[in-house]
Amino acid sequence: MQSQLFLSFCCLAAVLAGGLIGVSFGFLQAKASRRNQQSEQAGTLNNGLGTMPGSMRRVAYLMVALALVQILCPLLFTNHFEWWVSAGVVGGYGAILFNQLRRRLANSH
Repeated sequence: MQSQLFLSFCCLAAVLAGGLIGVSFGFLQAKASRRNQQSEQAGTLNNGLGTMPGSMRRVAYLMVALALVQILCPLLFTNHFEWWVSAGVVGGYGAILFNQLRRRLANSH
C-alpha cells in the first residue's frame, strides 16, 4: 500500500513539474508572438527571417529547464516517470495554445 502511494505521488510530482515547464514555455512563446504581431502591425518587421527572434534561445531555456528537473529530481526520471514529465510539458504547453486558439476564435466572431 505504501509503495502504491509513493508511486502515485511520484507520478503527480512528475506531471506537475512538467506542467510548470510547459506553461512557462507557453507563456514565453505567447509573449514573443504578441511582440512579433505588434512589430508587424507597426511596420517595423524588416524581413521574414526575423519573424520570431529569440526562438532558439527560448528552446534552449526549455532544454535547460528539463535538464535541471532531471538533475534536481532524479526520482522523476526512473521507472518510466519521464513519460509523466513529458505528458506534463505537453499538457501545459497545449493548454496555453488551446487558450490562444479559443481567444482567436472568440474574437473572429
